[in-house]
Amino acid sequence: MDLTWLDNNSWLIDLDNVRILLDPWLVGPLTVGNQEWLLKVTHRTPPTIPAGVDLILLSQGLEDHAHVETLKALDKSIPVVCSPNAVSVVTGLGYGSVTALAHGETHTCRGVSIHALPGSPIGPFLTENAYVLTGQGEGMRLYYEPHGFHAPGLAELAPVDVAIAPLMTVKLPLVGAIIKGQESAVDLARSLKLRYLLPTGAGQAVDYAGLLPGLLQAEGGPAECRVLLAQAGLATEVLEPAPGDRLSIPAVAHSEAA
Repeated sequence: MDLTWLDNNSWLIDLDNVRILLDPWLVGPLTVGNQEWLLKVTHRTPPTIPAGVDLILLSQGLEDHAHVETLKALDKSIPVVCSPNAVSVVTGLGYGSVTALAHGETHTCRGVSIHALPGSPIGPFLTENAYVLTGQGEGMRLYYEPHGFHAPGLAELAPVDVAIAPLMTVKLPLVGAIIKGQESAVDLARSLKLRYLLPTGAGQAVDYAGLLPGLLQAEGGPAECRVLLAQAGLATEVLEPAPGDRLSIPAVAHSEAA
């Protein structure tokens, strides 16, 4: 399994010769509801759109996961698997092959299974998707949830080779935690018997503007997570790629990893 971080929540996953583009933001600025006064995030150097993408995978229908300008720039013939909340975004842009996964449902792309789980709550009535990807070749497994809201019962999925999840907690005054990274990472590593944990969401080669960034309160990160994992007696390794880095995750028998 090869993983390339494209910054923020954007990843390129190469698993069993299937190339999956996850929550891509690659083109133009990132805003909330087109309100640049509230939030505008820009790449210092725009990432290159990856070639040979077999599948686009979207965990949410919000702009930072289903980025409209990026989706406009991608090939509309690429199949899309997404949360039900993202369906209208991609169909409205002309994508012809769109599969919405409700929680508990599974889709298979050329032998790689994509299983949807409950992920981030968006308001009181909507919960977006987390995913477990499983390759059939060497049986490698990846878990992804971008806001740190992990469903109960994840231990039933163990062992999982690698999780992509936030390691930092981000709070808004009067709202509370909108990203639960620091407080959930150790439980995630323990539940899934993780070999590797990769941070997501904390953009590096980007610039922030608008009112919202000044209100956010951040705690934790990869260094703090390593300390907490060690204190919990867990052998999970925290990997810390830079934008554009391609990491190769070696296969290991699940019985050996357990």
